[in-house]
Amino acid sequence: MDPATPRHPAHLQMGAPDPIPSSSPAFGTPARPFRVHKAHAPPTKTSILPILLPPSTLRPVAFRTFTRKHNLTISSSALQTLAVFVGKNCGSGWREEGLAERVLDEVAKVWKRSGGGVIMEEGKGASLKAILQTLEGSMSGGRVAVGKTNPQGGFVSGATIDNAPSDSRPDSHAEEDEDESKLSFHPRNWLKVVDSFDLPRLTYNVDKKYFEAIKSKPSLFPNPSHKTSLFRDRYNLVYQRLLRNESFQSSLGGTGVPSLKRAPSNLAMQQSYKLTPIANLLGRTGSSHLLLGLLSISPTGDLSLVDLTGSVALDLSHARMIPEDGAWFAPGMIVLVDGIYEEEEMIRGSVLGGNAGVGGTIGGHFVGVSICGPPCERREISLGTSTRQGSSEVSANGGFGWVDFLGTGSERAQGARMRRIQEKCLQTEPESMAPPARLRIAILSEVNLDNMKTLDALRKVFSTYNDLAISERPQTFVLMGNFVQKAIINGGGRAGSIEYKEYFDSLAVVLSDFPALLQHSTFVFVPGDNDPWASAFSSGAASAVPRQPIPELFTSRIKRAFAAAASELDRTHASETPGEAIWTSNPARFSWFGPVHDIVIFRDDISSRLRRTAIDTQVDSDEPDSSMHETLEDDAVSIVPEADGHDDGSKHQMLPTPAANSARKLVKTILDQGTISPFPLLGAACLVGPRFSVAALPITHGPRFGRC
Repeated sequence: MDPATPRHPAHLQMGAPDPIPSSSPAFGTPARPFRVHKAHAPPTKTSILPILLPPSTLRPVAFRTFTRKHNLTISSSALQTLAVFVGKNCGSGWREEGLAERVLDEVAKVWKRSGGGVIMEEGKGASLKAILQTLEGSMSGGRVAVGKTNPQGGFVSGATIDNAPSDSRPDSHAEEDEDESKLSFHPRNWLKVVDSFDLPRLTYNVDKKYFEAIKSKPSLFPNPSHKTSLFRDRYNLVYQRLLRNESFQSSLGGTGVPSLKRAPSNLAMQQSYKLTPIANLLGRTGSSHLLLGLLSISPTGDLSLVDLTGSVALDLSHARMIPEDGAWFAPGMIVLVDGIYEEEEMIRGSVLGGNAGVGGTIGGHFVGVSICGPPCERREISLGTSTRQGSSEVSANGGFGWVDFLGTGSERAQGARMRRIQEKCLQTEPESMAPPARLRIAILSEVNLDNMKTLDALRKVFSTYNDLAISERPQTFVLMGNFVQKAIINGGGRAGSIEYKEYFDSLAVVLSDFPALLQHSTFVFVPGDNDPWASAFSSGAASAVPRQPIPELFTSRIKRAFAAAASELDRTHASETPGEAIWTSNPARFSWFGPVHDIVIFRDDISSRLRRTAIDTQVDSDEPDSSMHETLEDDAVSIVPEADGHDDGSKHQMLPTPAANSARKLVKTILDQGTISPFPLLGAACLVGPRFSVAALPITHGPRFGRC
């Protein structure tokens, strides 16, 4: 061998990134083996001998990990799937080395971050099979080789889970640790407009006491059976919410409910309220009962009350409203009625007693003494969380914190993380003493573009906001229809369409004069009854909701105005995205920071419809004081805030104006009913059978307003 010839190949002397020696002398096999750097070492995968692990054997570990640590409930089918997975990938060391507990802990974390429900099974917001399939490719020696997951539940390679016990791991903030430095901390980037047609369709399962996703495709022309199930689902929602109210929970050990108010002589004998099914009224004539049911019109045209067991004729001629003139009561609403039942044989010659057997109606009638709406509950009670101080702890009352109502993540899965992001987005400079920034929304309704005065008024409004600093401008402008005073497109043909487009072109000219607003704000357009395409067949009358957004045919000029403003944007703030125009449905929801804030935007004349269909009752001045009256009146006062936006606890406050009283009345009605459209569809509805009769009632229905 030539002494000048190097003993090792050139690429090995230069420290090539892949120094794998050859096994042939002709290729310069080194005299001694190279020391391979750990960074370039091929991954070693320890072989595991699979075992057959019974689900009953894994149950204690699963209960300790899922239930006690992560507040999850695992179904039997999911436990069977996990037992097969642990036996295959952890082998005989699943118990002695604690491999199973670490794997189950990682599965629980990914399940929660993926928006899964509180019950771990397929179809509860996440796919357990997909999680295990991804996790299996990242395991080595019974341990997970990747320990950092993204918010969508996938895995990011390059990190390794430590071998410490799961109890010594960091808290929930460390579990959700991710590279938040790459996220945008501008508030407008965390705004999401949820279209009504994109809203997750959920139904309440009475047996499982939980919400489930509806697999069928939504349609404005569903099967006739949906007409009955619609009101049955609404009744179940109100009923399960009412049972969480402390006034309807039975006391334990003889102690009463703290919120109930009795006479001083009866303080020692406090008790909760009990609901009586309508079918149980038979044979109990002359007795007082509290009923929960749906106000409807019977086939004979009389007012009746319906629940899941039957219906009864209702007499509200002497009923008292709680609170007085504080809410609307119309057919299609679910109400609480306190009164006395009188059987049919006690009514001689009465028309009300002659409807027995029609649509499940029992004989006799129910004389109402008082009527009120089912009290609503606060958000944290519905979700079963305590988030007043930024925590997400599970309360003792359960709740629906794991349900993703808007498609943006559930409260328990994303709430804590989104609140941390909100604090970073709204925080001010450290040296300044100014309060944190606020989220601002400007809402403009009845923007009639066919009226020149409206365009002049819009110009003045935009000019006022344009003169403000960027931090003081609204992040979002909501422009709501009707955008024309008359539904010209229903009979105008091509000329009507061209004229309607010219109105939006005029609005684009006005918006182009304020490029700063177009660059730093989001504009949302919500249609009305006179806007296409609902007006094409309704002629401007109330049409079925939700209504489709305005077609892109009429909005091209406005989109070009936003594109021109974005091209001139000085990107000094790299984290901020340019402004945009969003054309959404009616109604729609605004989700800000995921499940932290959500707002319902609905353009409809609900007050007029309630005035036309509301029932009339007479107030009996000789009515004795009742604890239910006092309790529900107190609840009504606590539900509706004061006119000035806060309550200082003093009794001497400014009396609200008639407009404020009307607004309170409408808000309380919607909150109590849990829907923005508490009306029947077409005719009287029945919860116990498909019996309907045609009546002159509005044909409208909207999505749920409340959480549950």
